[in-house]
Amino acid sequence: MDSTSKKGDGANAAIKKGAVIGVWAFAIMNITTIVSLRGLPAQAEYGVASIFYYLFAAIVFLIPVSLVCAELASTFPKKGGVFRWVSEAFGARWGWAALYWQWQAIVIWFPSVLIFGGVSIAFIFLPLDKAPHLADNKLYMILILLGVYWAASLNTFRGMKSSAKLSTMGGLFGTIIPAAILVILAIIWLCMGKPVHLPAHQDFFPNFSNFDNIVLAASIFLFFAGMEQQAVHIENMPNPSRSYPISVLIATIFTIAIFILCTLAVGIVIPESEINLTQTLLIAYKDMWANLHVPWLGNIMALFIAFGVLGQTSVIIAGPSTGLLAVGKAGYLPKSLQRTNKHGIQVPILLVQGGFITILTFVVAVLPSVQSAYQLLSQLATIIYLIMYVMLYLAVLELRRTQPNKIRPFKIPGGTFGVWLTGIVGTLGALLALVISFFPPGQIGTGKPGVYVGILIACTVVFFFIPFIIYAFHKKQWRDPNSDFEPFDYELEGREAHQISKWPAGYQPDVAAYMAKQKAELDAILGVKSATPTAAQAAGVAAAQAAAQAVAQGSKPEDVHLAAHAAAQATVVAIDKTPAAPVAAPAAAPAATPTAGVPAVEDQPKPDDTAK
Repeated sequence: MDSTSKKGDGANAAIKKGAVIGVWAFAIMNITTIVSLRGLPAQAEYGVASIFYYLFAAIVFLIPVSLVCAELASTFPKKGGVFRWVSEAFGARWGWAALYWQWQAIVIWFPSVLIFGGVSIAFIFLPLDKAPHLADNKLYMILILLGVYWAASLNTFRGMKSSAKLSTMGGLFGTIIPAAILVILAIIWLCMGKPVHLPAHQDFFPNFSNFDNIVLAASIFLFFAGMEQQAVHIENMPNPSRSYPISVLIATIFTIAIFILCTLAVGIVIPESEINLTQTLLIAYKDMWANLHVPWLGNIMALFIAFGVLGQTSVIIAGPSTGLLAVGKAGYLPKSLQRTNKHGIQVPILLVQGGFITILTFVVAVLPSVQSAYQLLSQLATIIYLIMYVMLYLAVLELRRTQPNKIRPFKIPGGTFGVWLTGIVGTLGALLALVISFFPPGQIGTGKPGVYVGILIACTVVFFFIPFIIYAFHKKQWRDPNSDFEPFDYELEGREAHQISKWPAGYQPDVAAYMAKQKAELDAILGVKSATPTAAQAAGVAAAQAAAQAVAQGSKPEDVHLAAHAAAQATVVAIDKTPAAPVAAPAAAPAATPTAGVPAVEDQPKPDDTAK
């Protein structure tokens, strides 16, 4: 899961509706979404066997999730993404949970990115014999994590325009160029006859008898996460039923090739016994440049990678929570968390997000090393993310049952057998990786196994139930009257999510009528709050009555209408914002005499009706 997958809305916003995305362009979008160099050392531990893990994860995770997300995105192209897809299958409660887990996994993943950035910064300024010691210093790492995150947050409060540019440059100079250089330097290393540290006795198939040695391999699933970010653009492809599978195949081949070549490049230079999850990549660069008698270029590579982390940070901070805000305004988050500043940035949500990250940062102080903290956070993010993906696999199967006549521009190939095979393989693969992720890896020291596993289990349980607690307390009043989030199909049809739709193929429901009904219900709820008038409410009513008096005096109808509309808006605002301290209502206006061309006062719209 690369930074660009978390650019999320920043990068995707650049793709305009109706734009045509070709097969190769879509493949490149997916490659840049997924590929990251940060996790290479974890797989370099396995040497040649890492090839098996990459292929296995691609078959049981990357390809299934790509196909599932493509079908769901093309079938339900309206706003909402994961939230809409899962809600259509299992109801809004589970859809909200899936969206929350997606956001939470990214928040947990964030500190591991910052740890990698902190290590890179240490390698920029210090020689090879001193940088590793600073990079493994807990106090240094905590200060870097908190300093970089909150500095980037303050910058994000100013808007996303500069952050999106920084992220694009970070993806180029922090991932793509360093990856190409890494492979080229490894080839030069081999051509010069330097020692190869990949164990010659290793087989393609790993040794499954030693269970704790395959734990690190589970993190490969997190490497391939993020495909759902781009699946929403499938309708911009010409002939998606043919183009999308070809594009996914191209992206899969190139992604696997990049990961394998870069992993082997690290394994060639660094002995297995010396691999460190956070430092090995930087050490490999330094050794390979030193081989060419330009060791200072290793510091430059560290600068590139640190810049890439900064690019990741700039957009990861706001990107994932943007979707949370959009759904929250549909009535799933309190009003206090729906506020944005003048730049449109969801500051309250970002502050909550920062609180989570600050707490998670101190995991570094609990565990025996920075490396073990890095691994625990990566495993926890993998667990939460995989729970969300299991919901996606189950959703595509359930929707084939409950909405059989729904038009699907892209269908998983193979008919009923194909969709069930994809769903079952993907679910079993995700569950296997999820279970493995709870075990401490045998390759690194994590302190007491009970503490490591206990933290994982406790955090998983807490993060699993948080969205259900929020949902249990959500209220209709939380819905923003200006929200354009469209209702689910089962709501439009007047059924439960688990019931089978009776709509014929191609049926188009009247969404506008349903949304008007929703708004009327919300207005009615707000109207109940005004039963006891407050000073501000009474002022609004008085203004409306003054407008009514103007009718009797022969004012122009359009002027009267504007005055009444403004008064009604003032009343509704007062209903929502003014404390409920009762005051005496203003005296009734005198009866008006009808004026030619103007309705009588009693026929004028009431303030609440005008607001509606």
